[in-house]
Amino acid sequence: MTTYSNSTRRYLLGLGCERGTDWNDVRLLAERAMQEAGIGADQLLAVVSIDTRMNEPAMLEVATHFRLPLRCFNVAALERETPRLKNPSELVFAHVGCHGVAEAAALAAAGPDAELVVPKIKSAFATAAIARIA
Repeated sequence: MTTYSNSTRRYLLGLGCERGTDWNDVRLLAERAMQEAGIGADQLLAVVSIDTRMNEPAMLEVATHFRLPLRCFNVAALERETPRLKNPSELVFAHVGCHGVAEAAALAAAGPDAELVVPKIKSAFATAAIARIA
């Protein structure tokens, strides 16, 4: 498991979206998640997601917009986070093979002692969550 650390950037923005989702929809959801966490983009280490979205235009645009790297995890790594998810989903599991994307990616990137500060929030075609490194 790869974790990320920085003294001032202690948050990971987990995102999930359907293929072809407009990047502005994902951006607005990401901004809503940051607002709920009470943080700015300057406190984020990375945008994180599932590896099947590593070339998704919306994900790439959002990461570029916030000047952050996009880091992606495979299904097995995300599924290992299931016990820590606040909102596991059988529907997500049926579609992608893990019980969550946004929450799981944020937790996987933030490490074993991380906590979700914003559990999964949703728009019509995307999800977002924020985890804080312990």
